[in-house]
Amino acid sequence: MKNDKSTNTVFLQGRIGSAIEYSHDLYGERFYEFKLNVPRLSEHLDEIPITASESLIDGLKTDELIAISGQFRSFNRPEGERSRLILSVFAREISTPQNDVNPNTAELIGYICKPPIYRTTPFNREICDVLLAVNRAYSKSDYIPCIAWGKNARLIKNAPVGQKLDVSGRIQSRQYTKRLDDGNVQTRTAYEFSIGAIEFLQKESEVASTSDE
Repeated sequence: MKNDKSTNTVFLQGRIGSAIEYSHDLYGERFYEFKLNVPRLSEHLDEIPITASESLIDGLKTDELIAISGQFRSFNRPEGERSRLILSVFAREISTPQNDVNPNTAELIGYICKPPIYRTTPFNREICDVLLAVNRAYSKSDYIPCIAWGKNARLIKNAPVGQKLDVSGRIQSRQYTKRLDDGNVQTRTAYEFSIGAIEFLQKESEVASTSDE
């Protein structure tokens, strides 16, 4: 993996799974949001949120099969006295779908910004959660939650805050329940980067790499 490429690249292919709704204006341009249903090999669908400019979504319809190239981005949305991290794929190009391609590939280059959280499942599978800060133009950063499995989890669990990583994998969605302050339970959807391969970039002369088992 080279260091002169984009720090944030995503390719998705799937069907539009929701209505295309207005989101916001920025610098005189209108942006819209929708969900893209992206298949896994297991036949499970990841429902990935997409943000796209008006010029890109012209003529698109629900259930249409499309391909998207873009970036995995984050922003904080105020919720009362707190804020919630919102994740979305920002579309740079929407094109005709391709045959015989992986419908969900992504790569990030960023810095660990919180200590990794390592754990094992009841079935003794190793998992490690890590939050990456990925720089982009105009001194902005995206904060992307990532999850590593197996030997990648063991590799990354002791990595220090500030460690620079190049990770490749896919974007996934999962549902979870959250108990609200009023006692009610709400079902929400979380989005994260599932790591397939890791490369350490902190020291150019000490590059280590691995791929998931």
